[in-house]
Amino acid sequence: MPIENLGHEYEFEPQFGLPERLPSGEFIVWQGSPDVGALASSAFHIKKLMVYFAVLIGACAWPALEDGAGFMAVLLSIKWIAPLALIGLSSVWMMAYMTSRTTVYTLTNKRVVMRLGIVFTVSFNLPYKQVASADVRMLQDGFGDINLALKGSDRIAWIHLWPSVRPWKIEKPEPTLRAIPDAQEVSLKLRDAWTQHTGLAANAVSLESRNPNSNDLQVSLT
Repeated sequence: MPIENLGHEYEFEPQFGLPERLPSGEFIVWQGSPDVGALASSAFHIKKLMVYFAVLIGACAWPALEDGAGFMAVLLSIKWIAPLALIGLSSVWMMAYMTSRTTVYTLTNKRVVMRLGIVFTVSFNLPYKQVASADVRMLQDGFGDINLALKGSDRIAWIHLWPSVRPWKIEKPEPTLRAIPDAQEVSLKLRDAWTQHTGLAANAVSLESRNPNSNDLQVSLT
């Protein structure tokens, strides 16, 4: 069963996060959206931007501070860079917020459905038979990314998935459930649903036995 792009959605959804009501015999195992804070940090790199702007502001203010200038002089030295930093960081946070609000990931007992897009909403239908493996990257506070490697020649354009895609996997993009809560628990639900649907055994490397210097949990669906 090939991966199906279910196309643009309208304002009305017959079932939340899904382009159509689930057929008889199919049910939702898990449904969720990216956490805005975790998404802003991991996908939009807002913490790195904060450091970058802090360095720029410090560099602009340093001459005035070194000369022992007063408070107003220091403010005047950063009168351009400080507003730019505020606008830039606010814009990045708003992008993360809007992405979080409009993205819905759904695991059913037969497939993964990704509803993506701020302006133009699209849904991607990923049947379990087309999913080869799930690679879980743990973030802070239990949040994480679940990367889905696809079998065969099926491919979704990287730009169509971003930011719900594994970073730097351009040639064969991997759809990714980004910055979701309880990522380890969700990955196990995904493994169980995949196993029940395909009738094949899935292997998982537990967090206790994985490389202690890695943040990745490999769930091999083969």
